[in-house]
Amino acid sequence: MTDVDIFYGAFRAVSGVTLPFGRNEITALIGPSGCGKSTVLRSLNRMNDLIIGARVEGSITYHGQDIYAKDVDPIEVRRRLGMVFQKPNPFPKSIYDNVAYGPKVTGMKVESMDDLVEQSLRGAALWDEVKDKLKQSAYGLSGGQQQRLCIARTIAVEPEVILMDEPCSALDPIATARIEDLMIELSEDYTIIIVTHNMQQAARVADRTAFFTAQAAEGSGDRTGLLVEFDLTSKIFSDPADQRTEDYISGRFG
Repeated sequence: MTDVDIFYGAFRAVSGVTLPFGRNEITALIGPSGCGKSTVLRSLNRMNDLIIGARVEGSITYHGQDIYAKDVDPIEVRRRLGMVFQKPNPFPKSIYDNVAYGPKVTGMKVESMDDLVEQSLRGAALWDEVKDKLKQSAYGLSGGQQQRLCIARTIAVEPEVILMDEPCSALDPIATARIEDLMIELSEDYTIIIVTHNMQQAARVADRTAFFTAQAAEGSGDRTGLLVEFDLTSKIFSDPADQRTEDYISGRFG
């Protein structure tokens, strides 16, 4: 994304963001509440299109293609850049049908749906736990298992990028550790971009980190999100270039 502004109606929620994302890397977006992290994440696969009055200015390209061009199908954008949300949101269906749903509704050509479901559940490190109860309701799984099921559902449609909006915020520490291990494994095959409030999580899993903050918008009480700094995670946490980053990661504000 290059020089991106994101608006909700007349309100500029994010201003002047330029960010590159490396293939097969994990990039973490961190910063205090209200700084635009999730807004930026949702803009990457046009989820903001679903919000009345939302619009994006600037350039967001994927393999050189402007994803907001008029001839680009947002459904195809969301297939290639899958989203995992903050709270696990399995469908009220069986474990099997949750994973098979995406390929079915998108008309994917699948030689064997059984094989695809197994492959996706293995990719989400869930197969061994559910292989004997695929026809049971997804609601019977624990929170951590449900989130991994949602990851399996995402990768079943063969995306290239996985977007994660605070995927561990509703999970206990053990489930969180499993999701973090899974992210690192998945980055061998996918590019991952994660929004997290957990700075330790960013330090553990991310190759690169972007720090955002918010400042008062001119002439109003609203606050606009700004990208302060983007660098290797090791650099952000050990030797940040901007004092605002240092203040945030040291706990002086936020």
